[in-house]
Amino acid sequence: MVLGAAMLGFFLISLDALIVTVALPDMGRSLGGGMSGLQWVVDGYTLMFAALMLSAGSLSDRIGARRAFGGGLLLFAVASAACGFAPGLGVLVAARLVQGAAAAVMLPASLALVRQGFPDQAERARAIAVWTVGGAVAVAAGPVVGGALTASAGWRWIFFVNLPAGLLALALLARVPVSTRLPARLDGVGQVTAVLALGGLTYGVIEGGAEGFGHPLVVASLLVAVAAAAAFLLAQARGAHPMLPLPLFRTRVVAVSLGVGFMLNAAYYGGVFVFSLYLQQERGQSALQAGVLFIPMTALVAVVNLASARLAARFGPRVPMVAGQLVGTVGLLTLLTVGGHTGMWVVAALMVPVGLGGALAVPALTAMLLDVVPPDRAGTAGAVLNTARQVGGAIAVAVYGALLTGAHTFLAGMRWSVLLAAAGLAATAAATLTLPRGGHGAAGT
Repeated sequence: MVLGAAMLGFFLISLDALIVTVALPDMGRSLGGGMSGLQWVVDGYTLMFAALMLSAGSLSDRIGARRAFGGGLLLFAVASAACGFAPGLGVLVAARLVQGAAAAVMLPASLALVRQGFPDQAERARAIAVWTVGGAVAVAAGPVVGGALTASAGWRWIFFVNLPAGLLALALLARVPVSTRLPARLDGVGQVTAVLALGGLTYGVIEGGAEGFGHPLVVASLLVAVAAAAAFLLAQARGAHPMLPLPLFRTRVVAVSLGVGFMLNAAYYGGVFVFSLYLQQERGQSALQAGVLFIPMTALVAVVNLASARLAARFGPRVPMVAGQLVGTVGLLTLLTVGGHTGMWVVAALMVPVGLGGALAVPALTAMLLDVVPPDRAGTAGAVLNTARQVGGAIAVAVYGALLTGAHTFLAGMRWSVLLAAAGLAATAAATLTLPRGGHGAAGT
């Protein structure tokens, strides 16, 4: 019961990060709004997910994992229904913000439930492996399920599909024992300033692409982001119970790992966003056809995840990390050849290395990070890594959308986006090469 509920929750969280991408053109035609509105449909979810992730673990401990997961799941279902019934783009974006907040509460609570339900270490390791399958399946299924639902029933059903899965998870959760509450302090100042910093930056980049970066509201939002980021760092440095312990960043492995996680998500989620628009708006593919064309990119993720773990065990985590980033970089560079008449299955094949590169690097990246932090900081380190990855996806959608809007043609903006992602991955690959082979020696530097 515990594992089923936790895995369903993780599946829903991961699914809703990707299922919307192939439905964006249909949403735009139905509700109106330009590129910036569509960017907010994606980033509204990711932004709140990232901004609240750091303190969600403390909330789960404080009120109990079962209660936190159940409350988050119920809120996620209600927000999904609101998305499906949204009469306009503003309501849809607001509901996506609530969805992201609910997802942030659900994720650490689901892991805490697995730990609670499987006290034996060996059994818990197997349970966590099964739990990750929920996310891997959602990543693979997201674009094609979104395309199929949009084409057959309309884009609103990509949100309604969450309701039966959410009800099933709640039914399973009802048979799970009540969780113990643990003393945990919440960092209110840090949480508020984190939301303001990420929100201001995302708004500034998205609206800057639409209105120009000299627009007063854009300038004001970027200034708010800078001021809030400074206040956040000050709160973390001086606060009695910071949600982001700054000494973690003194470890070179941690700093590089977070940079790698940021760029991997920027390349993957930003790429899905850009090429979903390319396939439908530039090449006239339906939502279902676009979803099917993403299958080669996403289908092998779970298999490559396992291969990454084996490579890391044999050669150390640095090898699959570097290999994955280089594969992704090469894949992105080959996508620069895509034009207005490139064969559809050629485009699908060229996207494959981007997905495989991330699948190869992420498990090794996670293992390397957890190996260098003290055991009592493992949960915090995991939350920080997930936050960095989600921020990478959110900023990529904002930046790439601005490039698409600001360029003379869609293809020019697409190529600049791909080139920027390739340069970022190449830079983090080079930084990874500076780490010790085993990934352990940089601790404390």
